[in-house]
Amino acid sequence: MADTPRLRTVHALLRHRAETEGDREFLVFGEQRFTYRDLYTLSRRAAHGLAGLGIAKGDAVAIMMGNRPEFLALWFGASMLGAVEVPVNTAHRGDLLAHMLRLADCPVVVADAEFLPALAEVADRLPALRAVVVAGAPAAVPGKEVHALAEVMANAGNPPTVDVTWSDPYAIMFTSGTTGPSKGAVMPQNYALRMGEYIAEATGYGRDDCLYNALPLFHGNAQVLSTLPALLSGARMVLAERFSASRFWDDVRAHGCTEFNYIGTILSVLMKAEPSGRDRDHPLRLMMGAGAGPGLFEAFEARFGVRLIEGYGMSEIGLPFMSTLDRRKAGSCGVANPHYEVRLVDDDGGDVTAPDTPGELLIRPREPYCMMLEYRAMPEKTVEAWRDLWFHTGDVLSRDGDGFWRFVDRKKDALRRRGENISSFEVERALAAHPHVAEAAVIPIPSELGEDDVMACVVPAAGAALDPADLIAHCDREMAAFMVPRYVRVMAALPKTPTARVEKYRLKSEGVTADTWDREVAS
Repeated sequence: MADTPRLRTVHALLRHRAETEGDREFLVFGEQRFTYRDLYTLSRRAAHGLAGLGIAKGDAVAIMMGNRPEFLALWFGASMLGAVEVPVNTAHRGDLLAHMLRLADCPVVVADAEFLPALAEVADRLPALRAVVVAGAPAAVPGKEVHALAEVMANAGNPPTVDVTWSDPYAIMFTSGTTGPSKGAVMPQNYALRMGEYIAEATGYGRDDCLYNALPLFHGNAQVLSTLPALLSGARMVLAERFSASRFWDDVRAHGCTEFNYIGTILSVLMKAEPSGRDRDHPLRLMMGAGAGPGLFEAFEARFGVRLIEGYGMSEIGLPFMSTLDRRKAGSCGVANPHYEVRLVDDDGGDVTAPDTPGELLIRPREPYCMMLEYRAMPEKTVEAWRDLWFHTGDVLSRDGDGFWRFVDRKKDALRRRGENISSFEVERALAAHPHVAEAAVIPIPSELGEDDVMACVVPAAGAALDPADLIAHCDREMAAFMVPRYVRVMAALPKTPTARVEKYRLKSEGVTADTWDREVAS
């Protein structure tokens, strides 16, 4: 495919594959099979249907769906129109869901029927939302048009021809808020292509490979780091509804899968299964992800005979570091991506150059449009992130003498649990909405599965008795399940600085105390 700005878009890539290898199988979903041409045709139907709902270049289209081929078709179809995909975590509800859809200014949301109650609950807070397109049995959403997805995608007519180039946005990816609400990172088309190319090169993808994609399509990983590398390489992709440890190896064997992207605790979960004589009886040659400590890294490779490739990235910047088939080290997130300039700095902004010395990672691209364009409708946050002509990640890393990088900690106040980024601000805001809570602070507690568990440190309102179980029930109603705290510590007061900032480092150092309530023990 010619490398010109107007061809460096996700839909142009799909069109190229349909034109050159249209009859080759690309996608498997359950009993359904799609060639490259099939997926391109389905995507054109999605584009035609979205255009019929008034979607035009620059409009945002939210997708709140589980894994299914129509999700991919809507992503590529929106790109054909120059529209901007807004993938929404299907666990979101309440204020956070309303905030995201309102910030993105979405005139259309496409959702599975099971998520309609969550949309109906916030519909009156979304003045820009005109229509809800439903996959499944439609139901009323107050004040909004409701359309069946099958009808929207029924027409095989030609969608409008729209001039889309590498600098145009293709998606708004929401990131965890740390000192404020979640931010929408506006990502350009070239970012998606560049990330796909980088993954395909590092992993050695080829036409004979088959990717097992069991991550949720509302995550950038499942789209940009999984689907696009397969598409770029002319490979096949098996799309699962969700990750299942009990089905994983059987699916891999049945479909001849050679590659899998993991996040969060997936490696730990697979390792917990009873050893079997079939542990190495599979076609998987490599797995790509992040966060495996040296012990887990080496034990997993030894048991299953799979090579692990690890990297480091964020929604806003992509992957500045990644291992390759030739350069790997346990406990490292890889070597530098040549498409970026990177620096480590200390708290005063001075360069950190000594090996194995932590510093905050600063980054900027060496080519246009391969990082975030802006935070949607948050110019002050965009300026704050891009200081001194560098993007400040808020993450602390180090580099050893051999050029391998290691993630150290988050300078930002965010958590990560089971593969999901969690905004402490969002959890604290929901906790503070409980009538018996005066103040709340959320901190990470290291999980036995890796990453973090969530701990809520709360101060009761004057004269109130605070029941941790009741507080957790409140959280269940107000936030996604992965955000709900495991631990609750009721305190007379939170430790604070003279300027009234909560001293979370003190709470972290104290950790789980004798008076801390543990949801898993209580249940």
